[in-house]
Amino acid sequence: MTEISGKLDVDGAAIAWRKLEGRGPTVVWMGGFRSDMGGTKAQALADWAATTGRAFLRFDYFAHGESDGDFGEATITRWRGDSLAVLDQLTEGPLVLIGSSMGGWLACLVAAVRAERLAGLVLIAPAADMTERLMIPGLSDEARADIAETGLWLRPSAYGDGPYPITRKLLEDGARWSILPGPVPIEAPVRVLQGRDDPDVPWGHALELFNGLNSRDAVFHLIADGDHRLSRPQDLDRLIAAVEELVAD
Repeated sequence: MTEISGKLDVDGAAIAWRKLEGRGPTVVWMGGFRSDMGGTKAQALADWAATTGRAFLRFDYFAHGESDGDFGEATITRWRGDSLAVLDQLTEGPLVLIGSSMGGWLACLVAAVRAERLAGLVLIAPAADMTERLMIPGLSDEARADIAETGLWLRPSAYGDGPYPITRKLLEDGARWSILPGPVPIEAPVRVLQGRDDPDVPWGHALELFNGLNSRDAVFHLIADGDHRLSRPQDLDRLIAAVEELVAD
């Protein structure tokens, strides 16, 4: 199978995407904050889709990866809009959304308004309400002062891809999209993969989202030695097994 790629105009910015045609439902990768569609998990899913003949779509949000945009202008509203535009214009029929970290939050926001198309949801260390619940409480006095004075704080990254620009605009906008403690209006099957040793999204935070789901077909997998990225070979095997469970013919 040959992967095709392109760019979709969304509100004046080119949003990059890659797609494999195949059997449905279409599996859609939704990455995390400052990640891109070329990451380990996204590529593992693309390889799986190519091998099994499954339809697969991945994309980069505004100001991520190969897409256009100034990160200082990015918001949850913007990234939610990117996600909806990509789904509505590049896919048809049932969907299985795979959301990692911030992508887990965005996947829930999208699922709530495209429920008629949702065949399932796989959430990897889902960072629901991350601006209010994970970012703001962890801000130092210095960071709070920077945001108050300039509207921007450069957050160091433990992953070598920083610093992350955290803007007042991002934090204030995120409050519009709070979904915790629920109820979260998702009825489709959900699988959550969460590392117990995750330093960025505590497992209790992910469990709060899980407990708020309306779905009665939901499973929470807590991986005792798992970190935030869950990109080891055994983690990728768990991810693909969860996806295969939801796309089973």
